[in-house]
Amino acid sequence: MQQLIYAILTMIAGVLGCAAYFYGSNLLLDLILPSRGANAAAAARNMRRATMIRPWLFLGPAMIAMVLYLVYPVFDSIRLSFLDKGGQNFVGLFNYVWMFQDAQFQESILNNFLWLLVVPAAATFMGLVIAVLTDRIWWGNIAKSLIFMPMAISFVGAAVIWKFVYDYRDVGAAQIGILNAIVVWFGGEPQAWITLPFWNNFFLMAILVWIQSGFAMVILSAALRGIPEETIEAAIIDGASGMQIFFKIMVPQIWGTIAVVWTTITILVLKVFDIVLAMTNGQWNSQVLANLMFDWMFRGGGDFGRGAAIAIVIMVLVIPIMIWNIRNARKEMEGR
Repeated sequence: MQQLIYAILTMIAGVLGCAAYFYGSNLLLDLILPSRGANAAAAARNMRRATMIRPWLFLGPAMIAMVLYLVYPVFDSIRLSFLDKGGQNFVGLFNYVWMFQDAQFQESILNNFLWLLVVPAAATFMGLVIAVLTDRIWWGNIAKSLIFMPMAISFVGAAVIWKFVYDYRDVGAAQIGILNAIVVWFGGEPQAWITLPFWNNFFLMAILVWIQSGFAMVILSAALRGIPEETIEAAIIDGASGMQIFFKIMVPQIWGTIAVVWTTITILVLKVFDIVLAMTNGQWNSQVLANLMFDWMFRGGGDFGRGAAIAIVIMVLVIPIMIWNIRNARKEMEGR
């Protein structure tokens, strides 16, 4: 209850603080550059200056936060990646040489690549199918709300929920895990699913697909509603089947949106951390880059150099996809 009260008070203080800042800054600007009580030339000059300054009152806090929490950490991480464990002595490219020779880093790269192959494709496909199906039923909005609900859960919270799905008890004991209960009901033996090397990656991926399918559904559903009805009606008149309408009429017209959703989820996958940390902590060959970075940076005394080098690799992998995503989204906005 105490934590809940703190959270509510923090939100209230944040909203009131933002409102007070914007009101006070605009009031101060009007006092410094008054447009009333002065001659016409001075009033016009003050209005022009105030118009130029006012947008920066709104952009200023966001830009300061971006520099403080994004730009500065990037440059500091680059600096740390060339230093030793304590972040004091220059070691050149030693951390990068070590990284590409390290077995855990190689495992993390392969696992991240596996996540990239499966999660964006599965989440986007599931979101698209759900968006199409829910638009055809009268209780579609209720279904969309239920499917979107996991987006409101933190990754750690989702991992705790799915731990109960994958829970394992000894053979002969009552299985409280849904998956093992189903397996036992069909006559099989329960398994410790998240400890199975290689396959446990897919069990962890299912959590992120479950969460992100709701995001993909909402975006793609809005795109589907933007398709002109005339094209679909014309296809129906020409005798096109439902599958032909879906793949040859709908999908091509929203391909830009599909690409944006796909790449957005791809960026998230490259940074996946919480689910792996909460479910396996990188054990049983399930390590990923972000979790490996966390291990080197903050555990066992910490190694700032190696942790920073892994962080730079993650950033280098994310940036090209992010740039492509932004360009694609901008082209789609301009096309509309």
